[in-house]
Amino acid sequence: MTKKKSRFTALVVLFLLVLFSIFFASSVGAVPISITTTWKILLSKLGFYANSSFNQYEVLTILELRLPRVILSLLTGASLAICGALFQSIFRNPICDPYILGISSGASLGAAIAFILGLNVFFFGVTIAALISGLLTLFVIITIAQFGNKQSTYSLLLIGIAINFFLSAIITLLIVINQESMQKIIFWTMGSFGTTSWSDILLLISIMIPVIFILYYHSKDLNILQLGSETAKTLGVNTEKITILTLSAASVLIATAVSICGVIGFIGLIVPHIVRILVGNNIRTVFIFSLFVGAIFMLIADTLARIIAIPSELPVGSITAMAGAPYFIYLLIRRKKEFI
Repeated sequence: MTKKKSRFTALVVLFLLVLFSIFFASSVGAVPISITTTWKILLSKLGFYANSSFNQYEVLTILELRLPRVILSLLTGASLAICGALFQSIFRNPICDPYILGISSGASLGAAIAFILGLNVFFFGVTIAALISGLLTLFVIITIAQFGNKQSTYSLLLIGIAINFFLSAIITLLIVINQESMQKIIFWTMGSFGTTSWSDILLLISIMIPVIFILYYHSKDLNILQLGSETAKTLGVNTEKITILTLSAASVLIATAVSICGVIGFIGLIVPHIVRILVGNNIRTVFIFSLFVGAIFMLIADTLARIIAIPSELPVGSITAMAGAPYFIYLLIRRKKEFI
C-alpha cells in the first residue's frame, strides 16, 4: 500500500472513530443511556429515523446537555491541536504548545475579572471578557515585538513567556484578595465543558473555519519556514509576514477556545508531536491529522472527566495533564539525550 493510500485509510479510520466517539460519549454520564437509543435519537434528529416514542427526558439529556458538550470538546481539541502544530512548526520546537505566548493567561485574567465583577450572571459575560483580554494580550505582544531592531520568532517567544508569567502573577493576586470568587476562578482556569451551549459552538466554529483556511492556505510557506528563517528568505518567503499572520490567526482561535471552556493543557503539545512521528513533518498533513487526533483525545478526556467521579465532575484540564505530563517529561529526557 502506498503512503498516500495508507494515510487516506488512516483518515477514514479516524473519521469513523470520531463518529463512534460521539455516540458513545453522548450515551454515558450520570444517567446512562444505551448506545442504541442514543443512535436512534441522533438519527431521528437528522431525519433518518422516524420515531416519536422516545423518552423525552432522554431526548433532552442527549440533544441539549450531552451533544453540545461532545461537539464543543471535539472542536476545542481540534483547535488546540492544529494551533499546537503551528507553534511547534514556527518555533521549530516540539515542546511548544498553543499557550506559550501568554494568550491563555490573558484570557484567564479577563475571566477572573469577570467573576470578581459578577459578570458571570450575564449571557456570554465571562466568555466576552476572556476573549477581549486574550486579544488585547496578543496585540500587546506583537506591539512590543515591533520595538526591536529585528523582529524574530525568538523575540515573540521570549516576550510571550514574560507576559505569561506577569499575567499569571496578577491572576494569583486576584485569587488571593478575592476569596469569594476563588473557587470559580480556579475551576474555570482548569478547563471545563460543563456550561456548554449551542451558542458557544457557533462562536468557536465562526472563528475556527477561517483560521484553518488561513493556516492551510499558507502551509507551503510554513513548510519552507521549517528549514529556518534565512533559508526561507532566500527561497522568497516573507518570513515576518507569514509568522505574524499565522500566529495571530492561531492566537485568535486559542483566545476564543479558552474564553469558552477555560485553559486545557497538553492537547496542543502532545497531539502534534505524536502526529509528526506517525505522518512526518509535512505541515499540511500534520494539520489534517492533528484535527482528528486532537478532537478524539479531547473528547476522551472530557468523557472521563464526566464519569470518573459521578455525580461530581472533574476539570478536563486535570485529565489532560495526567496524560500529558508524563509524555512531556519523556520529551524533555529525549531532547536532553540528543544534546549529550
